[in-house]
Amino acid sequence: MKLREVIALTVVISFLTAALTAFLVSSLIYSLEPIEKNIQSSVKDEDTSLSVLSQEDKVVRTVKEVSPAVVSIIVTKDLPVMEQYYQEYNPFEGDDFFKQFFEDDFFAPFQFQIPQYRQKGTEKREIGGGTGFIVSSDGLILTNKHVVVDEEADYTVLTNEGEKVPAQVLARDPIEDIAVLKIDRDDLPVVKLGDSDKLAIGQTVVAIGNALGEFRNTVSLGVISGLRRSIMASSGLGQTEQLSEVIQTDAAINQGNSGGPLLNLQGEAIGINVAMAQGAENIGFALPINKAGRDIDQIKKQGKISYP
Repeated sequence: MKLREVIALTVVISFLTAALTAFLVSSLIYSLEPIEKNIQSSVKDEDTSLSVLSQEDKVVRTVKEVSPAVVSIIVTKDLPVMEQYYQEYNPFEGDDFFKQFFEDDFFAPFQFQIPQYRQKGTEKREIGGGTGFIVSSDGLILTNKHVVVDEEADYTVLTNEGEKVPAQVLARDPIEDIAVLKIDRDDLPVVKLGDSDKLAIGQTVVAIGNALGEFRNTVSLGVISGLRRSIMASSGLGQTEQLSEVIQTDAAINQGNSGGPLLNLQGEAIGINVAMAQGAENIGFALPINKAGRDIDQIKKQGKISYP
């Protein structure tokens, strides 16, 4: 075979080998693309499930850590005990005009008894309640001022373990709906205070409180629906108060939740539950926790809450 023919045959074989190799490689790439897409889809699904599970774990962890430091506040007061008795009454008694014509027995059928009431001592009764949370291991408790507004009432803290402890109202904020109580206990679990200036609309929050004054440490979950709202709050007893810069949330806040913590998913209190909108669903409000931080500092340093 001549050299020219050998070279030509070599070129043809090289061309055919290259073409066959290119075809095989491209086919392999196309066959791998669906596998890669399936892997990516599987990874995305796994990431999503992990994200949901992570948020659920955070909520469960937050409730577990904070619940021991959330307490119920029972309001009691000495109230008069009334008893009923009957007093005899005769419309003709003392009427000399009729007595000159009739004997005393004649007036007996006209005599009847009138129910009367008189006080028979006093007894201590429960007249209200709310929620609070421990902010220092030596027994400082935050709550709403309207929960402990009656200066003649007695206040008892019911812990998460069911222990009843007498409480003293250290101070009532003259401007904000905030009050600080004290119980004589040490080494108590506490709720960490967060920073309410760093909140964002849509952020997940957890509310814990004594719902309806009956269901202790009821948990509700929601988001921050609005910031820096201004509302007119009413106690239902004719007392009203203007509240400004409050946090709006769709986490359920019921009667009895007042004074309980509104928490972020780091287990920090970022608000104090204070009010709910009547005639609406899932519209509740909380005082920013930074307002309470000022009061706590003044209590520790001065023993009172004061403003310039």
